[in-house]
Amino acid sequence: MKKLLIGLVVALIVYALGSLAFSPVQARLLAVVSMLVYYWSSEALPLGVVSMLPLILFPALHILSLKTTAPNYSKGIIFLFIGGFLLAIAMQKSKLHEYIAAKLMSFFPKSARGVIYALAITSATLSAFLSNTTVTIMLMPIALFLTNNVRLKVRYLIATAYGASIGGIFTPIGTPPNLILLGFLDDVKVAAPSFMEWMMLTAPVVVSMIIIIPWLLSRDVRDIPIACESDIAPLNAEQKRLASILLLLVALLFLNAIIKPFFPHYALNEKLLLLGFGLLLFVPGIDLLAWEDTKEMPYEIIFLFGAGFAIAKAFIDTGLAKALAGYFSFFADFPLWAIIFMVALFVSFATEITSNTALTSVAVPIFYEFAKGAHLPTEMILFVATIAASYAFMLPIATPPNAIIMSSRVIKIKEMAKIGFIVDIIGVAIVTITAVSFWRLFFG
Repeated sequence: MKKLLIGLVVALIVYALGSLAFSPVQARLLAVVSMLVYYWSSEALPLGVVSMLPLILFPALHILSLKTTAPNYSKGIIFLFIGGFLLAIAMQKSKLHEYIAAKLMSFFPKSARGVIYALAITSATLSAFLSNTTVTIMLMPIALFLTNNVRLKVRYLIATAYGASIGGIFTPIGTPPNLILLGFLDDVKVAAPSFMEWMMLTAPVVVSMIIIIPWLLSRDVRDIPIACESDIAPLNAEQKRLASILLLLVALLFLNAIIKPFFPHYALNEKLLLLGFGLLLFVPGIDLLAWEDTKEMPYEIIFLFGAGFAIAKAFIDTGLAKALAGYFSFFADFPLWAIIFMVALFVSFATEITSNTALTSVAVPIFYEFAKGAHLPTEMILFVATIAASYAFMLPIATPPNAIIMSSRVIKIKEMAKIGFIVDIIGVAIVTITAVSFWRLFFG
Protein backbone atom coordinates (compact mmCIF):
# COMPACT_ATOMS: atom_id res chain seq x y z
CA MET A 1 0.00 0.00 0.00
CA LYS A 2 2.89 2.36 0.79
CA LYS A 3 4.21 2.08 -2.77
CA LEU A 4 0.74 2.77 -4.20
CA LEU A 5 0.48 5.96 -2.14
CA ILE A 6 3.98 7.06 -3.16
CA GLY A 7 2.98 6.60 -6.81
CA LEU A 8 -0.06 8.85 -6.29
CA VAL A 9 2.07 11.49 -4.57
CA VAL A 10 4.59 11.37 -7.44
CA ALA A 11 1.73 11.84 -9.92
CA LEU A 12 0.32 14.84 -8.02
CA ILE A 13 3.75 16.51 -7.81
CA VAL A 14 4.39 15.94 -11.54
CA TYR A 15 0.90 17.30 -12.34
CA ALA A 16 1.51 20.44 -10.29
CA LEU A 17 4.89 21.07 -11.93
CA GLY A 18 3.63 20.09 -15.39
CA SER A 19 0.76 22.58 -15.15
CA LEU A 20 3.30 25.39 -15.08
CA ALA A 21 4.63 24.56 -18.56
CA PHE A 22 1.98 22.49 -20.33
CA SER A 23 -1.76 22.42 -20.98
CA PRO A 24 -4.02 20.69 -18.39
CA VAL A 25 -4.44 17.52 -20.48
CA GLN A 26 -0.69 17.32 -21.10
CA ALA A 27 0.01 17.76 -17.40
CA ARG A 28 -2.46 14.97 -16.61
CA LEU A 29 -0.72 12.70 -19.11
CA LEU A 30 2.68 13.42 -17.56
CA ALA A 31 1.25 12.64 -14.12
CA VAL A 32 -0.24 9.32 -15.23
CA VAL A 33 2.94 8.24 -17.04
CA SER A 34 5.15 9.14 -14.06
CA MET A 35 2.86 7.07 -11.81
CA LEU A 36 2.95 4.11 -14.22
CA VAL A 37 6.75 4.28 -14.45
CA TYR A 38 7.02 4.32 -10.67
CA TYR A 39 4.64 1.35 -10.30
CA TRP A 40 6.53 -0.60 -12.99
CA SER A 41 9.89 0.15 -11.39
CA SER A 42 8.85 -0.48 -7.79
CA GLU A 43 6.62 -3.49 -8.56
CA ALA A 44 3.88 -1.89 -6.47
CA LEU A 45 1.40 -3.93 -8.52
CA PRO A 46 1.88 -6.88 -10.91
CA LEU A 47 3.34 -5.82 -14.25
CA GLY A 48 0.22 -6.81 -16.20
CA VAL A 49 -2.09 -4.92 -13.84
CA VAL A 50 -0.10 -1.68 -14.13
CA SER A 51 -0.01 -2.13 -17.91
CA MET A 52 -3.82 -2.19 -18.10
CA LEU A 53 -4.30 1.00 -16.07
CA PRO A 54 -4.19 3.28 -19.17
CA LEU A 55 -7.44 1.60 -20.30
CA ILE A 56 -9.09 3.13 -17.21
CA LEU A 57 -7.05 6.25 -16.49
CA PHE A 58 -6.78 7.72 -20.02
CA PRO A 59 -10.58 7.83 -20.61
CA ALA A 60 -11.35 8.77 -16.97
CA LEU A 61 -8.97 11.75 -17.10
CA HIS A 62 -10.03 12.72 -20.64
CA ILE A 63 -6.57 12.07 -22.07
CA LEU A 64 -7.73 9.59 -24.72
CA SER A 65 -11.11 7.94 -25.20
CA LEU A 66 -11.49 4.21 -24.57
CA LYS A 67 -12.19 3.80 -28.29
CA THR A 68 -8.76 5.31 -29.03
CA THR A 69 -6.88 3.61 -26.18
CA ALA A 70 -8.11 0.01 -26.50
CA PRO A 71 -6.89 -0.72 -30.10
CA ASN A 72 -3.32 -0.14 -28.92
CA TYR A 73 -3.55 -3.46 -27.06
CA SER A 74 -4.27 -5.43 -30.24
CA LYS A 75 -1.85 -4.02 -32.80
CA GLY A 76 -0.53 -6.31 -35.52
CA ILE A 77 2.98 -6.08 -34.12
CA ILE A 78 1.79 -7.79 -30.92
CA PHE A 79 0.83 -10.87 -32.93
CA LEU A 80 4.34 -10.97 -34.37
CA PHE A 81 5.54 -11.20 -30.79
CA ILE A 82 2.99 -13.94 -29.98
CA GLY A 83 4.21 -16.00 -32.93
CA GLY A 84 7.82 -15.51 -31.88
CA PHE A 85 7.08 -16.48 -28.33
CA LEU A 86 5.27 -19.67 -29.38
CA LEU A 87 8.45 -20.65 -31.21
CA ALA A 88 10.46 -19.77 -28.09
CA ILE A 89 8.18 -21.91 -25.88
CA ALA A 90 8.67 -24.84 -28.26
CA MET A 91 12.43 -24.31 -28.16
CA GLN A 92 12.43 -24.44 -24.37
CA LYS A 93 10.02 -27.38 -24.22
CA SER A 94 12.14 -29.46 -26.61
CA LYS A 95 15.37 -28.22 -24.95
CA LEU A 96 16.72 -27.21 -28.36
CA HIS A 97 18.10 -24.07 -26.71
CA GLU A 98 20.29 -26.23 -24.45
CA TYR A 99 21.73 -28.00 -27.50
CA ILE A 100 22.43 -24.63 -29.15
CA ALA A 101 24.09 -23.33 -25.97
CA ALA A 102 26.30 -26.43 -25.59
CA LYS A 103 27.23 -26.33 -29.29
CA LEU A 104 28.22 -22.69 -29.15
CA MET A 105 30.23 -23.20 -25.95
CA SER A 106 32.21 -25.99 -27.62
CA PHE A 107 33.58 -23.65 -30.30
CA PHE A 108 35.67 -21.55 -27.91
CA PRO A 109 39.11 -22.09 -26.32
CA LYS A 110 39.07 -23.65 -22.85
CA SER A 111 40.43 -20.52 -21.15
CA ALA A 112 38.94 -17.79 -18.97
CA ARG A 113 38.74 -15.46 -21.97
CA GLY A 114 37.30 -18.25 -24.12
CA VAL A 115 34.57 -19.01 -21.58
CA ILE A 116 33.67 -15.30 -21.23
CA TYR A 117 33.31 -15.04 -25.00
CA ALA A 118 31.36 -18.31 -25.11
CA LEU A 119 28.89 -17.19 -22.42
CA ALA A 120 28.41 -13.72 -23.94
CA ILE A 121 27.91 -15.00 -27.50
CA THR A 122 25.67 -17.89 -26.41
CA SER A 123 23.56 -15.52 -24.33
CA ALA A 124 23.36 -12.98 -27.17
CA THR A 125 22.46 -15.62 -29.77
CA LEU A 126 19.65 -17.08 -27.69
CA SER A 127 18.37 -13.66 -26.53
CA ALA A 128 17.87 -12.56 -30.13
CA PHE A 129 14.92 -14.98 -30.22
CA LEU A 130 14.13 -15.91 -26.60
CA SER A 131 13.32 -13.79 -23.56
CA ASN A 132 16.55 -12.36 -22.15
CA THR A 133 15.17 -13.18 -18.70
CA THR A 134 14.78 -16.86 -19.62
CA VAL A 135 18.22 -17.01 -21.22
CA THR A 136 19.94 -15.44 -18.21
CA ILE A 137 18.15 -17.77 -15.80
CA MET A 138 19.20 -20.74 -17.94
CA LEU A 139 22.86 -19.73 -18.27
CA MET A 140 23.46 -18.36 -14.76
CA PRO A 141 23.88 -21.81 -13.13
CA ILE A 142 26.38 -22.71 -15.86
CA ALA A 143 28.31 -19.48 -15.26
CA LEU A 144 28.35 -20.08 -11.49
CA PHE A 145 29.54 -23.67 -11.57
CA LEU A 146 32.19 -23.37 -14.26
CA THR A 147 34.66 -22.12 -11.64
CA ASN A 148 35.21 -21.64 -7.91
CA ASN A 149 37.24 -18.47 -8.46
CA VAL A 150 35.09 -15.50 -7.33
CA ARG A 151 36.72 -13.07 -9.78
CA LEU A 152 35.93 -15.40 -12.65
CA LYS A 153 32.38 -15.98 -11.42
CA VAL A 154 31.76 -12.24 -11.47
CA ARG A 155 33.03 -11.91 -15.05
CA TYR A 156 31.12 -15.00 -16.22
CA LEU A 157 27.86 -13.67 -14.76
CA ILE A 158 28.33 -10.18 -16.20
CA ALA A 159 29.18 -11.65 -19.62
CA THR A 160 25.93 -13.64 -19.48
CA ALA A 161 23.75 -10.65 -18.54
CA TYR A 162 25.40 -8.20 -20.95
CA GLY A 163 25.26 -10.76 -23.76
CA ALA A 164 21.51 -11.09 -23.20
CA SER A 165 21.00 -7.31 -23.44
CA ILE A 166 23.20 -7.04 -26.54
CA GLY A 167 21.51 -9.99 -28.27
CA GLY A 168 18.06 -8.46 -27.82
CA ILE A 169 19.10 -5.65 -30.17
CA PHE A 170 19.66 -8.03 -33.08
CA THR A 171 16.06 -8.89 -34.07
CA PRO A 172 12.72 -7.03 -33.97
CA ILE A 173 11.40 -9.60 -31.46
CA GLY A 174 14.55 -9.61 -29.31
CA THR A 175 13.37 -7.01 -26.77
CA PRO A 176 10.18 -4.95 -26.17
CA PRO A 177 11.61 -1.54 -27.22
CA ASN A 178 12.17 -2.89 -30.74
CA LEU A 179 8.50 -3.76 -31.08
CA ILE A 180 7.44 -0.43 -29.56
CA LEU A 181 9.36 1.33 -32.35
CA LEU A 182 7.80 -0.85 -35.07
CA GLY A 183 4.31 -0.23 -33.68
CA PHE A 184 4.94 3.52 -33.57
CA LEU A 185 6.25 3.62 -37.15
CA ASP A 186 3.13 1.74 -38.22
CA ASP A 187 1.01 4.37 -36.42
CA VAL A 188 2.65 7.33 -38.14
CA LYS A 189 2.63 5.54 -41.52
CA VAL A 190 6.42 5.31 -41.83
CA ALA A 191 7.93 2.24 -43.53
CA ALA A 192 9.64 0.08 -40.92
CA PRO A 193 12.67 -2.15 -41.56
CA SER A 194 11.77 -5.76 -42.37
CA PHE A 195 12.95 -8.58 -40.12
CA MET A 196 16.07 -9.19 -42.21
CA GLU A 197 16.73 -5.47 -42.74
CA TRP A 198 16.63 -4.98 -38.97
CA MET A 199 19.23 -7.74 -38.51
CA MET A 200 21.40 -6.24 -41.25
CA LEU A 201 21.23 -2.79 -39.62
CA THR A 202 21.97 -3.98 -36.09
CA ALA A 203 24.65 -6.53 -37.03
CA PRO A 204 27.55 -3.99 -36.86
CA VAL A 205 26.45 -2.87 -33.37
CA VAL A 206 25.90 -6.39 -32.04
CA VAL A 207 29.10 -7.82 -33.54
CA SER A 208 31.22 -4.87 -32.38
CA MET A 209 29.90 -5.04 -28.83
CA ILE A 210 30.11 -8.82 -28.61
CA ILE A 211 33.78 -8.60 -29.62
CA ILE A 212 34.74 -5.63 -27.43
CA ILE A 213 32.78 -6.28 -24.21
CA PRO A 214 34.05 -9.84 -23.48
CA TRP A 215 37.57 -8.65 -24.28
CA LEU A 216 37.11 -5.84 -21.75
CA LEU A 217 35.70 -8.25 -19.14
CA SER A 218 38.55 -10.73 -19.59
CA ARG A 219 41.49 -8.30 -19.58
CA ASP A 220 42.68 -9.01 -16.04
CA VAL A 221 41.49 -12.63 -15.69
CA ARG A 222 42.57 -14.14 -19.00
CA ASP A 223 45.55 -15.98 -17.51
CA ILE A 224 43.64 -17.68 -14.70
CA PRO A 225 43.64 -21.46 -15.38
CA ILE A 226 40.24 -23.17 -15.68
CA ALA A 227 38.69 -26.57 -16.26
CA CYS A 228 35.77 -26.58 -18.67
CA GLU A 229 34.14 -29.49 -20.44
CA SER A 230 30.91 -29.64 -22.44
CA ASP A 231 28.87 -32.72 -23.24
CA ILE A 232 26.68 -32.41 -26.34
CA ALA A 233 23.95 -35.00 -26.87
CA PRO A 234 22.71 -35.54 -30.45
CA LEU A 235 19.43 -33.95 -31.55
CA ASN A 236 16.33 -36.05 -30.92
CA ALA A 237 13.40 -36.32 -33.38
CA GLU A 238 11.42 -33.48 -31.77
CA GLN A 239 14.42 -31.13 -31.81
CA LYS A 240 15.12 -31.98 -35.46
CA ARG A 241 11.50 -31.12 -36.40
CA LEU A 242 11.70 -27.78 -34.63
CA ALA A 243 15.15 -27.01 -36.08
CA SER A 244 13.78 -27.70 -39.59
CA ILE A 245 10.82 -25.38 -38.98
CA LEU A 246 13.09 -22.61 -37.70
CA LEU A 247 15.44 -22.97 -40.66
CA LEU A 248 12.46 -22.79 -43.05
CA LEU A 249 11.22 -19.64 -41.28
CA VAL A 250 14.66 -18.01 -41.55
CA ALA A 251 14.83 -18.94 -45.26
CA LEU A 252 11.39 -17.40 -45.91
CA LEU A 253 12.30 -14.22 -44.01
CA PHE A 254 15.51 -13.95 -46.02
CA LEU A 255 13.68 -14.58 -49.31
CA ASN A 256 11.01 -12.05 -48.32
CA ALA A 257 13.70 -9.42 -47.68
CA ILE A 258 15.07 -9.98 -51.20
CA ILE A 259 11.63 -9.88 -52.87
CA LYS A 260 10.20 -6.88 -50.98
CA PRO A 261 12.20 -4.06 -52.66
CA PHE A 262 11.54 -5.34 -56.19
CA PHE A 263 8.09 -6.97 -55.94
CA PRO A 264 6.38 -5.44 -52.89
CA HIS A 265 2.96 -6.85 -53.87
CA TYR A 266 4.31 -10.41 -53.64
CA ALA A 267 6.10 -9.92 -50.32
CA LEU A 268 4.69 -11.74 -47.30
CA ASN A 269 3.47 -9.97 -44.19
CA GLU A 270 6.11 -10.77 -41.56
CA LYS A 271 3.63 -10.46 -38.70
CA LEU A 272 1.44 -13.14 -40.28
CA LEU A 273 4.48 -15.23 -41.13
CA LEU A 274 5.71 -15.33 -37.52
CA LEU A 275 2.22 -15.96 -36.15
CA GLY A 276 1.59 -18.63 -38.80
CA PHE A 277 4.78 -20.52 -37.93
CA GLY A 278 3.91 -20.25 -34.24
CA LEU A 279 0.47 -21.79 -34.85
CA LEU A 280 2.02 -24.45 -37.12
CA LEU A 281 3.57 -26.02 -34.01
CA PHE A 282 0.10 -27.18 -32.86
CA VAL A 283 -0.72 -29.04 -36.12
CA PRO A 284 -1.11 -32.87 -35.79
CA GLY A 285 1.98 -34.57 -37.14
CA ILE A 286 4.16 -31.74 -35.92
CA ASP A 287 2.84 -31.79 -32.34
CA LEU A 288 5.52 -29.58 -30.84
CA LEU A 289 3.04 -27.61 -28.72
CA ALA A 290 -0.27 -28.29 -26.98
CA TRP A 291 -2.69 -25.56 -25.94
CA GLU A 292 -1.68 -26.07 -22.30
CA ASP A 293 1.80 -24.83 -23.24
CA THR A 294 0.38 -21.36 -23.89
CA LYS A 295 0.19 -20.93 -20.11
CA GLU A 296 3.87 -20.04 -20.47
CA MET A 297 2.97 -17.08 -22.70
CA PRO A 298 4.04 -13.81 -20.99
CA TYR A 299 0.63 -12.14 -21.21
CA GLU A 300 1.84 -9.40 -18.88
CA ILE A 301 4.39 -8.41 -21.54
CA ILE A 302 1.65 -8.29 -24.17
CA PHE A 303 -0.28 -5.86 -21.94
CA LEU A 304 2.97 -3.95 -21.41
CA PHE A 305 3.26 -3.51 -25.19
CA GLY A 306 -0.32 -2.25 -25.27
CA ALA A 307 0.42 0.28 -22.53
CA GLY A 308 3.55 1.40 -24.39
CA PHE A 309 1.63 1.94 -27.62
CA ALA A 310 -1.16 3.76 -25.74
CA ILE A 311 1.35 6.10 -24.06
CA ALA A 312 3.01 6.85 -27.40
CA LYS A 313 -0.40 7.52 -28.97
CA ALA A 314 -1.35 9.85 -26.11
CA PHE A 315 1.94 11.78 -26.40
CA ILE A 316 1.20 12.44 -30.09
CA ASP A 317 -2.56 13.12 -29.85
CA THR A 318 -2.32 15.51 -26.88
CA GLY A 319 0.56 17.41 -28.47
CA LEU A 320 2.83 16.66 -25.51
CA ALA A 321 5.49 15.08 -27.73
CA LYS A 322 5.60 18.23 -29.84
CA ALA A 323 5.76 20.46 -26.77
CA LEU A 324 8.61 18.48 -25.22
CA ALA A 325 10.40 18.33 -28.57
CA GLY A 326 10.42 22.12 -28.55
CA TYR A 327 12.81 22.04 -25.59
CA PHE A 328 15.25 20.04 -27.72
CA SER A 329 15.23 22.67 -30.48
CA PHE A 330 18.38 24.19 -28.96
CA PHE A 331 20.28 21.16 -30.32
CA ALA A 332 18.79 21.36 -33.83
CA ASP A 333 21.78 23.25 -35.26
CA PHE A 334 24.35 20.83 -33.86
CA PRO A 335 26.15 18.49 -36.30
CA LEU A 336 24.20 15.28 -36.96
CA TRP A 337 26.79 13.09 -35.26
CA ALA A 338 26.57 15.23 -32.10
CA ILE A 339 22.77 15.00 -32.04
CA ILE A 340 22.90 11.23 -32.48
CA PHE A 341 25.49 10.95 -29.71
CA MET A 342 23.37 13.04 -27.32
CA VAL A 343 20.19 11.07 -28.10
CA ALA A 344 21.97 7.76 -27.50
CA LEU A 345 23.68 9.06 -24.34
CA PHE A 346 20.44 10.44 -22.88
CA VAL A 347 18.44 7.27 -23.55
CA SER A 348 21.15 4.85 -22.41
CA PHE A 349 21.54 6.52 -19.01
CA ALA A 350 17.81 7.19 -18.59
CA THR A 351 17.07 3.50 -19.11
CA GLU A 352 19.25 2.65 -16.11
CA ILE A 353 16.58 3.91 -13.73
CA THR A 354 13.34 2.92 -15.44
CA SER A 355 11.73 0.27 -17.62
CA ASN A 356 13.25 0.42 -21.12
CA THR A 357 9.78 -0.30 -22.56
CA ALA A 358 8.24 2.64 -20.71
CA LEU A 359 11.18 4.85 -21.65
CA THR A 360 10.95 3.90 -25.33
CA SER A 361 7.19 4.56 -25.31
CA VAL A 362 7.86 8.09 -24.09
CA ALA A 363 11.11 8.85 -25.94
CA VAL A 364 10.10 7.70 -29.42
CA PRO A 365 7.22 10.17 -29.95
CA ILE A 366 9.29 13.01 -28.46
CA PHE A 367 12.30 12.37 -30.70
CA TYR A 368 9.94 11.85 -33.65
CA GLU A 369 8.56 15.37 -33.24
CA PHE A 370 12.04 16.78 -32.58
CA ALA A 371 13.55 15.16 -35.69
CA LYS A 372 10.60 16.19 -37.84
CA GLY A 373 10.73 19.79 -36.64
CA ALA A 374 14.51 20.00 -37.07
CA HIS A 375 14.39 18.30 -40.52
CA LEU A 376 16.63 15.47 -39.36
CA PRO A 377 16.50 11.86 -40.66
CA THR A 378 13.54 10.86 -38.47
CA GLU A 379 13.71 7.06 -38.79
CA MET A 380 17.43 7.04 -37.99
CA ILE A 381 17.01 9.17 -34.85
CA LEU A 382 14.23 6.84 -33.64
CA PHE A 383 16.32 3.77 -34.43
CA VAL A 384 19.24 5.20 -32.42
CA ALA A 385 16.98 5.91 -29.43
CA THR A 386 15.47 2.42 -29.56
CA ILE A 387 18.80 0.60 -29.73
CA ALA A 388 20.22 2.76 -26.93
CA ALA A 389 17.25 1.77 -24.73
CA SER A 390 18.81 -1.71 -24.49
CA TYR A 391 22.03 -0.26 -23.01
CA ALA A 392 21.10 -0.97 -19.40
CA PHE A 393 24.42 -2.21 -18.03
CA MET A 394 25.00 -0.30 -14.77
CA LEU A 395 22.29 -1.10 -12.22
CA PRO A 396 20.33 -4.21 -11.14
CA ILE A 397 17.00 -2.40 -11.59
CA ALA A 398 17.87 -1.43 -15.17
CA THR A 399 16.96 -4.76 -16.78
CA PRO A 400 15.96 -8.31 -15.69
CA PRO A 401 19.33 -9.94 -16.67
CA ASN A 402 21.17 -7.55 -14.32
CA ALA A 403 18.73 -8.26 -11.50
CA ILE A 404 19.00 -12.03 -12.05
CA ILE A 405 22.80 -12.19 -11.83
CA MET A 406 22.72 -9.84 -8.83
CA SER A 407 20.54 -12.44 -7.06
CA SER A 408 23.59 -14.76 -7.06
CA ARG A 409 25.07 -12.51 -4.32
CA VAL A 410 28.45 -12.82 -6.03
CA ILE A 411 28.44 -9.36 -7.62
CA LYS A 412 28.49 -6.02 -5.82
CA ILE A 413 26.43 -3.13 -7.22
CA LYS A 414 29.52 -0.90 -7.18
CA GLU A 415 31.38 -3.36 -9.42
CA MET A 416 28.48 -3.69 -11.88
CA ALA A 417 28.05 0.10 -12.02
CA LYS A 418 31.78 0.65 -12.65
CA ILE A 419 31.95 -1.85 -15.52
CA GLY A 420 28.49 -0.90 -16.79
CA PHE A 421 29.38 2.79 -17.07
CA ILE A 422 32.30 1.96 -19.37
CA VAL A 423 30.11 -0.41 -21.41
CA ASP A 424 27.40 2.26 -21.72
CA ILE A 425 29.92 4.76 -23.13
CA ILE A 426 31.34 2.16 -25.53
CA GLY A 427 27.81 1.29 -26.68
CA VAL A 428 26.90 4.92 -27.28
CA ALA A 429 30.09 5.45 -29.30
CA ILE A 430 29.44 2.33 -31.41
CA VAL A 431 25.84 3.35 -32.12
CA THR A 432 26.93 6.87 -33.08
CA ILE A 433 29.62 5.61 -35.46
CA THR A 434 27.28 3.00 -36.98
CA ALA A 435 24.48 5.54 -37.44
CA VAL A 436 26.67 8.14 -39.11
CA SER A 437 28.54 5.69 -41.35
CA PHE A 438 25.92 3.02 -42.13
CA TRP A 439 22.34 3.74 -41.01
CA ARG A 440 22.52 7.15 -42.64
CA LEU A 441 22.80 5.42 -46.04
CA PHE A 442 19.82 3.14 -45.35
CA PHE A 443 17.46 5.73 -43.90
CA GLY A 444 18.58 8.49 -46.24
